[in-house]
Amino acid sequence: MGSMLEQVKGGRKPRVLCLHGFRTSGEIMEKQLLGKWPPEVTSRFDLCFPDGPWPATGKSEVEALFPPPYYEWYQYNKDFTVYNRLDECLVYIEDLLIKHGPFDGILGFSQGAILAAAVTAMQIKGTSSKKFQKVKFVVMMSGARFTVPAVAERIYPDKITCPSVHFLGDIDFLKGEGELLAQTFVDPVIMHHSKGHTIPRLDEENVKTMLTFIDRVEKLCASSEVEIEEKLELQ
Repeated sequence: MGSMLEQVKGGRKPRVLCLHGFRTSGEIMEKQLLGKWPPEVTSRFDLCFPDGPWPATGKSEVEALFPPPYYEWYQYNKDFTVYNRLDECLVYIEDLLIKHGPFDGILGFSQGAILAAAVTAMQIKGTSSKKFQKVKFVVMMSGARFTVPAVAERIYPDKITCPSVHFLGDIDFLKGEGELLAQTFVDPVIMHHSKGHTIPRLDEENVKTMLTFIDRVEKLCASSEVEIEEKLELQ
């Protein structure tokens, strides 16, 4: 297979764990993302689309567009103040990162974006239940923070330091929450779109911004793996 350093020089794509929204599926997210984002962006990543841990316990909002099965990551009440099975869900994602990785980044939509930020934040804060390769970047669409104080205190450090992209929809009901989430990150890349709570299409300007971001994270990934290779050579 050649050395890790040779693989980096050969242009290994950043591997990305993609977390779908509430009561959809990995397959649905793959169709949405690849259908809306141009190949010049998606082809730069090695994308993995797992399903959430549990079958949907209620109606899916995408039933008219995509057939079942549908999955959910965790359950919540109407005020977003009670989360059921959240701890189990976080461990499930950590297991995905270990068993199907290593992953360089996490991409998420809606509930998946909330979790992408949370898993990354917990790794930085040191409150993850398991050890997995450092998350080097996060891409979030319609994201938010957990707001219950006891949960937020356990998850979020003062600042999340890895590179991040935040898509904010002008008429998304979570726009305000997404702005608050972006403020948690150091130097976030923020991209606006005119739609609501959806995986957005990328306009020409957003494509340029994403490609610039990908150039940046590719260098981060290559630098990290070269460091690993050099350490191995010294042993």
